[in-house]
Amino acid sequence: MEDSRIIDLFFQRSGDAVAALSGKYANYCYTIAYNILSSAEDAEECVNDTWLGVWNAIPPHRPLRLSAFVGKITRRLAFNCRRALQAEKRGGGALPLILEELEECTAGGEDTYGAVEDAELERSINRFLHTLPERHCNVFLRRYWYAEPLQDIARRYGLKENTVKTILYRTRQKLKAHLEKEGILL
Repeated sequence: MEDSRIIDLFFQRSGDAVAALSGKYANYCYTIAYNILSSAEDAEECVNDTWLGVWNAIPPHRPLRLSAFVGKITRRLAFNCRRALQAEKRGGGALPLILEELEECTAGGEDTYGAVEDAELERSINRFLHTLPERHCNVFLRRYWYAEPLQDIARRYGLKENTVKTILYRTRQKLKAHLEKEGILL
């Protein structure tokens, strides 16, 4: 079903809206949640909470890209769940490592969660991503949006893990320079 039709179902408050959304985006949302939470049960709960979040957000919002809208809600819920569960013990510390990698580009330490959600920072990062070669942009998003492990990214793009690390390091350095140029305090 087309995204515009799914959104129309939400505006009509049709019971079919959630079923259509789930049918199209369940795997997408589960992957995002699982990469952040490292727990099948928590990821499944997060995905179910996503459907409620979308139900409550549409209307009044009419997203331009439903996949990005749903992914953002899932991601936010997964981060909130992870914080609430003190999940570093359960997830092997992968997420703190990912956020630590980004600290050099964004506000440091404990403020990273809040800084990533800041609208101005988001717009600036989006502008930056549009300047990158497609593969570098995809590698960056796979790591920092989807929280994919380095070895999975390397396998997906036929790269060595060290090459992925190098791409990410150089991209973070460029992002830092971009944010400084735009006057975003680091």
